[in-house]
Amino acid sequence: MATIVSDSGYSRDRGYQIRQWIARVGVYILLILVALFMLFPFIYMVMTSLKSATDVFRSPPRLFPYSEVTVEYNGEQVPVYNLDGRQMVIAEQSVRFDFFATEAQINPESPRQSALTIQLPADTATATGESVTVGGEEFDVYDVPMPDGTTQRLLRAYSGGLGRFVDPNDPSVETFANARTAEQVEVIDFRWENYNAVLTLNNLNRALINTAVVTVLVTVGQVSTSLLGGYAFSRMKFRGKDAVFLVYLGTIMIPFVVLIIPLYQLMVIIGWQDRLASLIIPWIFTAYGTFLMRQFFITIPKELEEAAFLDGLSRFGILWRIFVPLSGAAIATQAIITFLYGWNSFIWPLIIIGDSPIENHVVTLSLNTLRNAASSEPNLVLTGAAVAILPPLILFILAQRYFVEGIANTGLK
Repeated sequence: MATIVSDSGYSRDRGYQIRQWIARVGVYILLILVALFMLFPFIYMVMTSLKSATDVFRSPPRLFPYSEVTVEYNGEQVPVYNLDGRQMVIAEQSVRFDFFATEAQINPESPRQSALTIQLPADTATATGESVTVGGEEFDVYDVPMPDGTTQRLLRAYSGGLGRFVDPNDPSVETFANARTAEQVEVIDFRWENYNAVLTLNNLNRALINTAVVTVLVTVGQVSTSLLGGYAFSRMKFRGKDAVFLVYLGTIMIPFVVLIIPLYQLMVIIGWQDRLASLIIPWIFTAYGTFLMRQFFITIPKELEEAAFLDGLSRFGILWRIFVPLSGAAIATQAIITFLYGWNSFIWPLIIIGDSPIENHVVTLSLNTLRNAASSEPNLVLTGAAVAILPPLILFILAQRYFVEGIANTGLK
C-alpha cells in the first residue's frame, strides 16, 4: 500500500531540518569564537616573540610582526616612507615652515588645529607689519604668494618644522611632510633569530637540557613506582593494605609549603644541595599516581590474571605483559601530568639550586633571570616564555586522546 506524504508534512520536516542546520552552525561559530578568545594570549605571545623591540612598543599594538623597509641613500640604509603615491626617504629632518590661514579659518584656542589655506617654507611670504586679533589672540598678517601666481593676504597661524622627503631614485622629486606622522613602508617579517638569541643568552640552551633530563627522569620514575604501587594495592593481599593505602593517599592533603623546610634540611644532610639529584629523587614517588593506577587496574578482569598464573607468569610478568599493555591511557595521563609538573616547577628549584652556578639551572630559573637581563626587550622575554611553553604543549597535543581516555576510564574529575 503506497504512503502519501502531504505537502504540509514535507514542509514541516524541511523547516525542522533547516532550523537544526542553523542551530548547529551557530553552535560551531560560538565554539570557534570562544576557542579564539582562549587562544589569543598564546597567539599574541608567539607573535610578539617574533617581533623587534621597537615593534613591540608600537601604538596601537599589532598582532603580526613588521619591519621597516630600508634603501641605501647617501651611503646609508634609511627607512622608506609612502608619500604622494611614491616611496620616498628623508633628505632633511626639519625644514622651517610657516602655516597660513584666513581670519575665518583661524582657531585662536589651538592655532595648530586651524583649517589651513597654504604652507610655505619660512621667509617665503612677506610680512606686512600688521596684525589681527582673533578671539583675544594676535596673528601677524603676510602677503603670501599662491600657486596660481597671485598674492593673498593671510594670517600666519603658526610656524613649525617639516621633513624634506625625496625620491631615492630621483632626488629632484621632493615633498614636505611631518616626519613623525608620515606613513612608513613596512612588511611582515618574522624574526626567528630571536629564538637563537634567547637560547644563547644566559645559557638557556643548557637550562633546557637540564629541564628535559629532570623532567624525563621524574616522569619515568613516577610512572614506574605508580605501576608497582597501583598493582600492589589493587591485586595483592596483605595485612593492613587498606589502612596503608588510606594513609598513603592522605599524604596528598599535605600542602607542599609544609614539606619545604624538612625536605630542604634532608637535602643538605645528604649533600644534594645545588645538585640536579635534589630535583629528581624526592619526586619519583607520588600518591596521586598510585591512586590513578590502582583505580585503572581495578577495572581489568581478574580472569586475565588467573589465566596468567596458570601459565606460570610471576607477579612482575603479569604486570609487565598484561597490565602495562592494557593501561596505555592511564600511563599517558600520568606521564602528561608529571611532565607538566616537572617542566614548570619553579619554587623547589629556586629554593634548592637557586644560588648554584648557571650550569645547574632549569628553564624556569633561567626565565626568571632573562626577565631581568632583557627587561627593555619584551620580545626576548616572550620568546623565552614560548620556548618554555612549546614542549609541553606539543606533548599534550600528541597525547590528548590518551589523556582524555585515561581520565574517563579511571573515573577521576
